[in-house]
Amino acid sequence: MEVHIAPGLPNLTIVGLPETAVRESKDRVRSALITTGFEFPAQRITVNLAPADLPKEGGRFDLPIALGILAASKQIRTEHLLALECVGELALTGELRPVPGALPVALQSRRAERSLIVPWDNAGEAALVSGACVLPARHLLDVCAHLDGSRPLAAAEPCTETSQASEEFPDLAEVRGQFQVKRALEIAAAGRHNLLMLGPPGTGKSMLASRMPGILPDLTETEALETAAVASVSGMPFDPAVWRRPPYRAPHHIASAPALVGGGSSPKPGEISLAHNGVLFLDELPEFDRRVLEVLREPLESGTITISRATQRLDFPARFQLVAAMNPCPCGYLGDASGRCHCSAEQVARYRARISGPLLDRIDIHIDVPRQDPATLMDGASPSEETSVQVRSRVTAARERALRRSGQPNALLTPRQVERHCAPDSAGRALLERAMTRLNLSHRAYHRILKLARTIADLDGSEAITATHIGEAIGYRRLDRAATR
Repeated sequence: MEVHIAPGLPNLTIVGLPETAVRESKDRVRSALITTGFEFPAQRITVNLAPADLPKEGGRFDLPIALGILAASKQIRTEHLLALECVGELALTGELRPVPGALPVALQSRRAERSLIVPWDNAGEAALVSGACVLPARHLLDVCAHLDGSRPLAAAEPCTETSQASEEFPDLAEVRGQFQVKRALEIAAAGRHNLLMLGPPGTGKSMLASRMPGILPDLTETEALETAAVASVSGMPFDPAVWRRPPYRAPHHIASAPALVGGGSSPKPGEISLAHNGVLFLDELPEFDRRVLEVLREPLESGTITISRATQRLDFPARFQLVAAMNPCPCGYLGDASGRCHCSAEQVARYRARISGPLLDRIDIHIDVPRQDPATLMDGASPSEETSVQVRSRVTAARERALRRSGQPNALLTPRQVERHCAPDSAGRALLERAMTRLNLSHRAYHRILKLARTIADLDGSEAITATHIGEAIGYRRLDRAATR
């Protein structure tokens, strides 16, 4: 940001593609300077926001503009400005208000080896960047006192507080029965595999999905910073206490494609990117518009979303874990013991055809969620009902085995890594060959079964992938078996 003051009629002009909020900053800056006792120059002031061809939005430019005017009019010392970055919105009284995107700014400030002045309410977020010098301030006068050396700002303390998963998410032990589905959730969490649950209404699909974040391992510092940066840019409320926990997003089935992938005149991340390094839960999967579901295919493979506009092209991270739920038929009761389903085979086929084959191929686990025996629900908690903390300990151990072996979760292994780390023994190979022939599996499904078997072996603490692991992995391809009937 550059400021030039020249003789002429009093006027403040902002150039560099400012949007409405940026253009209006001149009135906030003028009032803030006068209120705090500074002189607003009665001359021609030009503020240039570079680069000139990049649109600027938001109120975060208020503080830099105010400091630029004070520096250009020689009302504050300027020798320390070159070592500083600053963002913040100004109130008319000169108080600093929080702005979105403080975390990415802190990352860039650390890279540039400069200190960063932020509003006090942004300090906890910006201080997550280890090695960054973050200086929180409450008022414009505090910033000016820091620049002239009379009252230096104290650096923000890095946030080290984290919350336990059991305190933030519902407990898996609250779900009665459904042991096979819980096993599938554990495998999906350990290997970051995508999961689809099929079952009648009221069998607990949504309840089970909401327990998924509670059994996932904590994010690494790099992953947590990536996730927090996406949330920061989106203007979401930030809680430093849970910044290491994976995000959980559950958009409604009426969500549009831009709501999922992001967009707008000034593109913002969508639900897919907000679930980066976490879980994206899609309930009533066939009720989503087919075009909306098809946009999931590319990010499920690449881990990124690209949004192109006439003036810019943006890449948002989108390495998410898909957890979905659906009814087995239009009425929802196909296969239910009550016998209430009267859907024809054609109706069932048309209902399931709303989900394309290529999308299903990208989902590693297809699992039935049957209706439980009433006695299971009425008998209360069983000793065999494990808590999220217990399951999470096994998931974390299995994830660490995978990371030591290949540096990433099993679901993200490349074909070459699959050949190297997922080769089954002779009995497992023979079983997989028979399944490929009988189920007419695609090459993608073949690799996903191997990755799934690798995760199952990791949970068992086994380096070898046996026929038992292969058999369990094949058993989770429920829709592949249905397609052959």
